[in-house]
Amino acid sequence: MPVSFDLFGTLVRATTLDDPAAAVAAELRDRDVPVPGDWADAYRTSHLDVPADAEVPLPAHVAAALRSRGVTASDGVVRRAVVAAFDPDVERREGVAAALAAAEGRGPVGLCSNCSVPELVPRTLVRADLRGRFDAVVTSAACGFRKPHPRPFETLATDLGVDVAALVHVGDDPATDGGIDALGGTFVDVRETPLSALGDRLEAPP
Repeated sequence: MPVSFDLFGTLVRATTLDDPAAAVAAELRDRDVPVPGDWADAYRTSHLDVPADAEVPLPAHVAAALRSRGVTASDGVVRRAVVAAFDPDVERREGVAAALAAAEGRGPVGLCSNCSVPELVPRTLVRADLRGRFDAVVTSAACGFRKPHPRPFETLATDLGVDVAALVHVGDDPATDGGIDALGGTFVDVRETPLSALGDRLEAPP
């Protein structure tokens, strides 16, 4: 039985930015990038034409927002600014060890996270002492689409070498993580099944 987990809100708690636009602006200024006066509006506006549920990596969005105001900065500078802006404190949620042990005893284990910020998922895994615990890791930024789009789940299943319909996905958001149901898999909501009780849930008959 292959099992996958969402990351933020499911396995870890992470601090969130009250004003992401301002945080990114501060990091851009630290790197001598001129920030437009209406940056908050530029940051909140979509500048790239992408399909529904497509994930635009945040550095690409920030670069496009700058260009829309006549500001050009190198991709490397923009990426470093975004990565620095999103540098949260991370705490493992209760029951993570038990949940991972239960999953590992039943088959391959994956991680499937909606995240548009480069490096954030691997950094979070290190800080939560979860690095190396997953047979495959898929992020929306890497695969190009956000859950509930099928692509993240299908990519993870392929990486795990399993049928996506066999996947049990554990998450905290039915609107996104629950997308596995449309592919024939099974969604387990941690708000109803605590991580500490996942072993019992996996043993229950379908």
